[in-house]
Amino acid sequence: MLGFSILIALLVVGSPIAFAILLAVVGHVSTLPFNVSLVAQRVFAGLDSFSILAIPLFVLAGELMNESGITSRIINFANALVGHMRAGLAQVNIWASVIFAGLSGSAVADTSALGRVFIPTMEKEGYPRSFAAALTAASSVIGPMIPPSIPVIIYALISTGVSVPALFLAGVTPGLFLAIGLSIYVYFFAAHYAPLKPKLSAKERLKAFVEAWIPLFMPVFIVGSILTGIVTPTEAAAFAAAYALIAGMFILKSLKIVDLPRIFSRAMRDSSVILIVIAAVAAANWLLTFSRVPQTVSQMVLEQVSSPWMFLILVNIILLVVGLFLEGIAAMLILLPILQPIAMSMGIDPVHFGIVVIFNLMIGLVTPPMGICLFVSNSIANVGIAAISRQIMPLFLVELAVLILITFVPSTVTFLPRLLGY
Repeated sequence: MLGFSILIALLVVGSPIAFAILLAVVGHVSTLPFNVSLVAQRVFAGLDSFSILAIPLFVLAGELMNESGITSRIINFANALVGHMRAGLAQVNIWASVIFAGLSGSAVADTSALGRVFIPTMEKEGYPRSFAAALTAASSVIGPMIPPSIPVIIYALISTGVSVPALFLAGVTPGLFLAIGLSIYVYFFAAHYAPLKPKLSAKERLKAFVEAWIPLFMPVFIVGSILTGIVTPTEAAAFAAAYALIAGMFILKSLKIVDLPRIFSRAMRDSSVILIVIAAVAAANWLLTFSRVPQTVSQMVLEQVSSPWMFLILVNIILLVVGLFLEGIAAMLILLPILQPIAMSMGIDPVHFGIVVIFNLMIGLVTPPMGICLFVSNSIANVGIAAISRQIMPLFLVELAVLILITFVPSTVTFLPRLLGY
């Protein structure tokens, strides 16, 4: 109880999640017959994994792609595809996120990179600035679903019996469902903001495709090499970083050597935030396992909930509430060691459960009061969290509808992995 009390107190006063967890662990261990230095050992043991190296490498690949001018090429290509539809620029915003998802695997990177372009551009066309910011944040949830995906890699690291390729494939359909759902919403409810644009000619579309072939090929290259067994996810991340570096410096010639120190330092900073949380939670999970908390909770839940469907409803409610206050990856690291064994004991498909958990917690990135993507979007739009929150609520309902669909129709998640033999 001491550790839990310390954790709650530190979170209430606004302490960073990693430090709150570490201090809570230290506080609890100090009451046990252990040397407190054991906490440091568990922290470093939590990072002693070759697979974890994929995280900073994918972050670096995303930074290199962003700096090399790939974003504008993606937007031009998306505009060539859907820019002539009702709410054309809003549609471009959504489908640019689909394409960008195959590059960064991060909702925050998606919001930051695309928001700088779309928020001011949509405002010029007549869209409210707050709506542009909300749509950019809402569509960024697509990023972690379509491979490559940093949350998927982390999920596979801390769960048992789940392969990264299977999770990669399983996330494609929910990501596309979300894009289609958001597109339908803006088609009917945002078309009045801006007039229709003329459809681009076949020549202009072909030009947009030719200019975008480098970023379009990257996710095919990454995911294809993993699915065929040529490389591991970590090796694929290294190839992705190399691909982005070579494309930016020698093909597009938009990256200069003088840009690299700034790009690498920013990638290291962003990666360290994730890695510190992973290390802290590794120590907390060791303590929870030692205290038999997962087993106790599992027994309590199994005594009260006998149906897999009721359990999935309970999980969704818990994760939606937790996602209001905790960052998605941190929440997943804390809760997954407790929830996954229960799901497996109930016969729930591990791939299906993984995607439900990931999608659920990624929705938390765009829900007030602590949604990180809301803060990133507001840092660009500067309209206030309250204004963005009002605009994002209908979009949140679209995401909730997709969550309900993938929860209660498992085949929407599992058919693609099974089709390809996973």
